[in-house]
Amino acid sequence: MDNKSTFTLNVQDSLLVIMDIQQRLIAAMPAGVRDRVVEQVKILITGAKALSVPILVTEQYPTGLGSTEIELTKQLDDSTVVIEKTVFSCAKSDPFCQQISKQGRKQIILTGMETHICILQTALDYQAQGFQVFVVEDAVSSRSKSNQYNALQRLRHAGVIITTVESVIFEWLVDAKHPQFKALAKLIT
Repeated sequence: MDNKSTFTLNVQDSLLVIMDIQQRLIAAMPAGVRDRVVEQVKILITGAKALSVPILVTEQYPTGLGSTEIELTKQLDDSTVVIEKTVFSCAKSDPFCQQISKQGRKQIILTGMETHICILQTALDYQAQGFQVFVVEDAVSSRSKSNQYNALQRLRHAGVIITTVESVIFEWLVDAKHPQFKALAKLIT
């Protein structure tokens, strides 16, 4: 059985993007949402590192919004590429596009904030370029539920795959016999 179907992730083609989870922006999120996103992204970072999935981090106007949330940066390697940007769509950021090209991966997994702005625009642009785009529903957020809901509906209608952290981890693992299965399965609560 081939794990490279058009609707499932595989570690060889995946690239994890942690978008704009920055100190001042995360402070504007509802408390429960903020905590959920950070915890879920931490699980994805652990999984990506264990399975050698590359990670890119973006920071939207860090002078105004601060740097990436410290709980996440503690988990990232020093070699993780952090890209500063002012554009909302990462597809319009030359440094980001260069990293996408350098990685040579065709599945882009988006996490972060805000769903209705940077996540939405990036997903739609990369989907239009022929990439397979996955938005991790429990690892993205907006300041308001209505903006979050609208963005996820638009993305579904555009053919972007909406998924969850647990689905990502288990699609990467493929099999309960995978050497990392026990360690990563423990992260899912």
